[in-house]
Amino acid sequence: MCKLKALSFFTGAMGLDLGLKQAGIDVILACESEKFIRETIKLNNPKLKILNDINLYSAEQIKKASGLKKNSKIDLIVGGPPCQAFSTAGKRLSINENRGVVFIKFLEIIKKLSPTYFVIENVRGLLSVPLKHVPHNQRNKKLKIKEERGGTLEYILNYLKKCGYKVSFNLYNSANFGTPQIRERVVIIGNKNEKLPYLTPTHEQNGLFGLKPWNTFKSAVKGLHNIKHDHINFPKERLKFFKKIKQGQNWKNLPKSLQKIAMGSSYFSGGGKTGFFRRLAWNKPSPTLVTDPTMPATDLSHPDLDRPLSIQEYMRIQEFPDKWKLSGTIRNKYKQIGNAVPVSLGKAIGKLIVNHSLRKKIRVINNFRYSRYLNTSDLDWHNSLDKKVSLSQKSFNF
Repeated sequence: MCKLKALSFFTGAMGLDLGLKQAGIDVILACESEKFIRETIKLNNPKLKILNDINLYSAEQIKKASGLKKNSKIDLIVGGPPCQAFSTAGKRLSINENRGVVFIKFLEIIKKLSPTYFVIENVRGLLSVPLKHVPHNQRNKKLKIKEERGGTLEYILNYLKKCGYKVSFNLYNSANFGTPQIRERVVIIGNKNEKLPYLTPTHEQNGLFGLKPWNTFKSAVKGLHNIKHDHINFPKERLKFFKKIKQGQNWKNLPKSLQKIAMGSSYFSGGGKTGFFRRLAWNKPSPTLVTDPTMPATDLSHPDLDRPLSIQEYMRIQEFPDKWKLSGTIRNKYKQIGNAVPVSLGKAIGKLIVNHSLRKKIRVINNFRYSRYLNTSDLDWHNSLDKKVSLSQKSFNF
């Protein structure tokens, strides 16, 4: 049986691709717009064909570059289009934002190349962002489907349905697949013949369902204590507060007299603010890695040492091989690893597709909680949206 072959877009540091390889899928082409990331790909895969910005190529040019024959079938297309347009941490301008337009280009590539399978990976915000933003002071009227929360995803799903695909999706916590990190990502999988089941978890927080318990930060960084760590530093004015915080704690564990001083104006903002002055716990998975471990709202400090997580620790948490080479400045390296798909999540995606292609039995665990949030599976999400919007409103122009 020949291995499945994949075309990878928005490839990044290749976390998803490494996982696919572990599942038995060959990635034969990468496409990445950032120069320093293309250099990373080349350092680790010198023979792999690498394209630049997806907007520079037609579907025909992409297929030709992959080395596939003109009439040959494409097994799999994977990609995580830029997520900033959908991120709950950003302005959430959706597809109307320039980076959202790249998502449309990716959908067009899927339509024209018509792979047997496709995978789209993105942030949780994709589940709720509208297709068209409506200012809060104008939301007293009845919203149209494109203005409703989830309008962007509904647009994407309708587009793919018109292309002949049957689609499943869910919000997956990577910790349920062996990643020593709480990292939740939407994974959309399409196939022309039938809707695929959800990914098969290998871990559960407390080891329920006969699965292994979650991996921890301690297990992830085993053996790294005697090596040189590459890292940036916390500013001195913030470091003095970290020194008063123990592993697993955050700003709320500072003395009351210091909390307002440490937090500044953020003290009066809403939300739990649990990411401020946060030290990781040894016996728990890491919080979600970000592109800079010193960003105040999402601090990622070593449990004991007075420094942010290092590049080497970032790589272990995202499950990259220690020998993996990264190009660019230290901040470029944090960005590459912080934006990556955890390798174990990529492997779970690959195994599902390989097993489906071979008609192997796929384990389904009923009532498994894939993430911390409700209404994140395709079935629950559609039911939630249907309660808000009548079918007559669900119309898009493609």
